[in-house]
Amino acid sequence: MQQPSSSSPPAQPPPAAATDAPSPAPAPTPAPASLSPPQAPAAAAPLTPAEPALTAAQKALRSKPSRSPEDPEKKQIKKLKDVEISFPIVYGTISFWLGKKASEYNSHKWTVYVRHANNEDLSVIVKRAVFQLHPSFTNPTRVIEQPPFELSETGWGEFEIAITLYFHSDASEKRVDLFHQLKLYPEEEAGPQSTKKPVVVETYDEVVFTEPSEAFFLRVQNHPAATVPRLPPGITLSSPGPMEHMPHDRKRYDNKDHPLSQWYSNFSEADELLKLAAARQQVQAHIAKLRRQLSMIEGMPQQSRGLSVPGQQYGHG
Repeated sequence: MQQPSSSSPPAQPPPAAATDAPSPAPAPTPAPASLSPPQAPAAAAPLTPAEPALTAAQKALRSKPSRSPEDPEKKQIKKLKDVEISFPIVYGTISFWLGKKASEYNSHKWTVYVRHANNEDLSVIVKRAVFQLHPSFTNPTRVIEQPPFELSETGWGEFEIAITLYFHSDASEKRVDLFHQLKLYPEEEAGPQSTKKPVVVETYDEVVFTEPSEAFFLRVQNHPAATVPRLPPGITLSSPGPMEHMPHDRKRYDNKDHPLSQWYSNFSEADELLKLAAARQQVQAHIAKLRRQLSMIEGMPQQSRGLSVPGQQYGHG
């Protein structure tokens, strides 16, 4: 369920990424021609403009991991037909303006992450997360193998971040690819930049495992991160066999105490229902207004009706 309008800041250079580590061979080209700080070895390709962030109400899609090629040695794995296990996730960025500490090439500190929608431990399914940053960063491919699945950087420009989630072997799935647009600058209606209030952009999604293996089902069925349905009639589970050993299971990671958790969006079902109800009321009010206007037009004499241009009804004429 991929979902997660940006305003351009005054007198800012074109969107670009920044790298923290200096390079031993500075480029002789002028700074504006490079997407990296002056000490970067080469200019990067132009970045795409920031894409509008989607709202939580647009969470209709569900991400299904790409399945690994069939392994002859794994053909004996028992699959549970007509069963789906889902894990609600949120991925996004939180960026802080550095204020007086800001420089031309390091104006913001930001964090990109993938978390459980209710801040439960995602490592029950995620083995590692790979973040692909802009090529002007030092080591742009970052691999995170334990929770929290996140990384922090500093920079001055916006770009798209690719996120790939890899799962534990008993999930029998290969990976999920996500894409998120880093946003540093607030919308105009949000007011000026502040060092105390960050720019937060998050996207809700659900990772869905279809026809999971029996071993995977038994391991996650009671985990708070999982949404597990009732088994269809006729399906019986055998006693659990050997399971994949995961050291991090000894102490479950609690994302609720994360220092950035106060800025996380609330994607609970109740919150979504309230937003949908409010949107429905707005649509119904707009429909009623259009019906009144249409009724007024139909009640006008034929000659006057011809002079009534629809655009004029809305102030466009």
